[in-house]
Amino acid sequence: MTEMTQPEMMHAEMTPPDALAQIKRGAHELLLEGELKHKLDLGRPLRVKAGFDPTAPDLHLGHTVLLNKMRQLQDLGHHALFLIGDFTGMIGDPSGKNTTRPPLSREQVMGNAQSYREQVFKVLDPEKTEIVFNSTWMDKFSAVDLIKLAATHTVAQMLERDDFFKRYKSNQPIAIHEFIYPLVQGYDSVALKADIELGGTDQKFNLLMGRELQKHYGQPAQCILTMPLLEGLDGVNKMSKSLGNYIGVTDTPQDMFGKLMSISDTLMWRYLELLSFRNLNEIAGWRAEVAAGRNPRDIKVLLAQEIVARFHTRQAAEAALAEFEARFRQGVLPDDMPEVNVSAPGGSIVVPQLLKQAGLVEGTSEAMRMIQQGAVKLDGERINDKSVVVKAGTVVVAQVGKRKFARITVQ
Repeated sequence: MTEMTQPEMMHAEMTPPDALAQIKRGAHELLLEGELKHKLDLGRPLRVKAGFDPTAPDLHLGHTVLLNKMRQLQDLGHHALFLIGDFTGMIGDPSGKNTTRPPLSREQVMGNAQSYREQVFKVLDPEKTEIVFNSTWMDKFSAVDLIKLAATHTVAQMLERDDFFKRYKSNQPIAIHEFIYPLVQGYDSVALKADIELGGTDQKFNLLMGRELQKHYGQPAQCILTMPLLEGLDGVNKMSKSLGNYIGVTDTPQDMFGKLMSISDTLMWRYLELLSFRNLNEIAGWRAEVAAGRNPRDIKVLLAQEIVARFHTRQAAEAALAEFEARFRQGVLPDDMPEVNVSAPGGSIVVPQLLKQAGLVEGTSEAMRMIQQGAVKLDGERINDKSVVVKAGTVVVAQVGKRKFARITVQ
């Protein structure tokens, strides 16, 4: 198993108030706190559900916000149900988008699901994790069963979901099968007898569906814990592979370390809250130290080392730090390096235009001359080709000559 670093490993003997505080750490909303207190007071392991549709083969750090919370619950002694939505993945869920997500074939779903299985144990404890597929029960549903499930809710109730309502009001089509998605996700909680379900803030409607269906089928209603959507490297958009602003859990130690060091000093605190296992008091102490003059880069190094060690090894984290220092700190990055935004309307931007917009050169002709002279670096790598492009959603540290630096967000 990949080595994990958790400076503050939780234990089942924590008091219920302490456990509740740990569960709420970094969460957006808990529904309902009184119910969860009651469940914790029962003193039995809770059945904790989190569902993932295998719509892409790779996980990124945005996905691990949920996985980290599930790991914390495991360390508190609770039972993790990692649900792979192989059945729902073939329906397609808009998840807040204004168009239908295209359904996947069974072959695509199962291939991605296998990749998920290999990656989730970089975070979760395999000894305390039960991997389940919702096709296990949904494939057994008859047409009559599905009609009965659909009869539990009205069209008006479905239109309470924000993205459905917006599409309806703007005369965008909504296929009937899309209403089935939240019903099936809700029924998953019935099938698994979930005590608590984790999900992103964009999944609240579907999570509430689980509560209602459990009541309908005579079960105690699950509690809901929604987690924030992690911003990507640009600090603006949700972390997404399609936007290129992501850090993949399978990234090399060097790439992972370098990407984490490229985030803004403000975004660093958000990542510490949602991705780090450090004690909250320790993080608060770091905030005070930075406010008093400590270089925030020192804290960023600690974050990058922790994340790299989690998904690789401590030795890999140390090697990544050494390489980073060799590439960057020998060039002496200035503490007051400006942070600028540049626009890439077409989805990407060539390096000469990037440098011009960032104010590092007077014009593209100067940029091309500096490139020819070997005086331009992006993230410490010398650029020798003026046609190199940088994708929108990317954050890079650009250097021109020995003294001009900027942390650039491409939007």
